Amino acid sequence: MRRKRVLPPAVLILCTAALAGTAPAVASPLTAPAPAPTRPAATPAAPLRILLTNDDGYNAPGIRKAFERLTAAGYDVTIVAPLTNQSGTGTKMMSAPTIAVKHPEPKVWAVDGTPGDAVLFGLSEVFEGRAPDLVVSGTNFGPNVAGLATHSGTVGGAVAALESGVPAIALSTGGMAAPDPTATINAMGPTMDFAVKLIDRLRTRARSGPLLPKGVGLNVNHPVVGADGTGTAAGVAATFQDPQAPLQPDFTDSGDGTWKVNVQFRPQPAAKGGDVEAVSAGKIAISPMNADWNTGPAEFAATAALLAGIRP
Repeated sequence: MRRKRVLPPAVLILCTAALAGTAPAVASPLTAPAPAPTRPAATPAAPLRILLTNDDGYNAPGIRKAFERLTAAGYDVTIVAPLTNQSGTGTKMMSAPTIAVKHPEPKVWAVDGTPGDAVLFGLSEVFEGRAPDLVVSGTNFGPNVAGLATHSGTVGGAVAALESGVPAIALSTGGMAAPDPTATINAMGPTMDFAVKLIDRLRTRARSGPLLPKGVGLNVNHPVVGADGTGTAAGVAATFQDPQAPLQPDFTDSGDGTWKVNVQFRPQPAAKGGDVEAVSAGKIAISPMNADWNTGPAEFAATAALLAGIRP
């Protein structure tokens, strides 16, 4: 049974307008205005504290672009990311009794492990005693849609944060076609421009509360638009993870106990309302996610009916 996500309705407001104005009151010309009460000066809001990770490695172009843009937006950003490329590691973590960690420059930590390892180290040690306001994972090189998201280290880093009770956003740049390196790297600029808008929207709506509903994260996929990747997306869509698995393996017996593995990219027709459909149409796909593998209520009820009456 494929994983389904049951999410609060509040998540679906992410792509709607949020501004409302208030007209100033006008004093009567027949009466003197009452003196305004004395109020203490407002305390500037503290910068949003972000743990930034990825699966391409701490020095990859995507995470460096993310660090640059998020810092320029006024956020307090600290990179805690894998030392080496960890693409495709999914939610794997804590697979060794020791872990090597480097601190090559201020605000940067490089963990010799998976994105999940990096996030757990960051939450436990770098942010010890005070969790960050948000974990951002990415931006990843290439899409994390459909079955690609299930096995993505970028998404895995966000899941590790959600499991620890910290809001998280996974960011990816790319479409369903074979990526052009130059255009994809160029598109990381628009990806991060949108990410800043999204985080600002979440912070404005959250006021002083959590940025997202409890246990909910966002998997954001930004398309590559235009021949050089610098184009503007056609829109934003709240989506679900398309159920297809576009990577299909083929195994050939070598005759010596080993098998050659060849992986073909075979996308299927996009599910209506899914992330593949949105990205293929040049839109930014935002798929709410949670960190567990629970089914939706309908699937749970159907499965419970199949198991009714079974005994040890």
